[in-house]
Amino acid sequence: MNRESLKDVREGVRAVLPFLLAVAPFGLVFGVTASAADVAIVPAWASSFIVFAGAAQIAIVDVMDGGGIPLVAFVTAVVINSRMLLYSADFGRYTAPFPWRVRLPAAYLLTDQAYLMMSQRYPDPGDAPRAIPFYFGAGVALWCEWQTTTTLGIFLGSTVPTSWSLEIAVPLTFLALLVVAVHNRPTLIAAIAGGAVAVAAHGLPYGLGLIAGALAGIAVGMLAEERSTAAARSQP
Repeated sequence: MNRESLKDVREGVRAVLPFLLAVAPFGLVFGVTASAADVAIVPAWASSFIVFAGAAQIAIVDVMDGGGIPLVAFVTAVVINSRMLLYSADFGRYTAPFPWRVRLPAAYLLTDQAYLMMSQRYPDPGDAPRAIPFYFGAGVALWCEWQTTTTLGIFLGSTVPTSWSLEIAVPLTFLALLVVAVHNRPTLIAAIAGGAVAVAAHGLPYGLGLIAGALAGIAVGMLAEERSTAAARSQP
């Protein structure tokens, strides 16, 4: 790795620092939840290394703690993490020039925060030689913090006071992502449409309301983008 790539890695770490403040209590929430649940603690702890997806990990623990079978827990995690399909469809344009030894760890580190920060900083996939080191800097920083905080949460367990209300970190994390993602009119319209559909479809089984909201946001956002582009072209 040359000096320029190392600089991009450091930039990725710096860019993701604000998100680390919200991810830390999120990790503690998972660790505390896992330690209090009626599940084997070692597999719950190992899920941070294997799954590396906070919302899906919490869902798995909740399902297993409620007496659900592993298959149901697996399907629930897949549904919750299905948004990664949307990210990876775009992310693949950046990783295409790289060999598998780069693409595989990049896929493992794929998170909302790392992908969003990279795509905002480098919207053109032609900038992949700089975007990918930046992405790895952000992704590894998030990975290290997640492993540390989830492990700490498991060890602390019930000693964490409920008055701390750490669970609020989960929605705050995604709200922070939303603020960064909404940067023009089409993205604002997509966010509003996706959020409205997700709320309206909240009662659907297996977390399908989240998928419905995501698909609605994408469709409405693409339509708004097309209209915005057409309007710009029609102007003299």
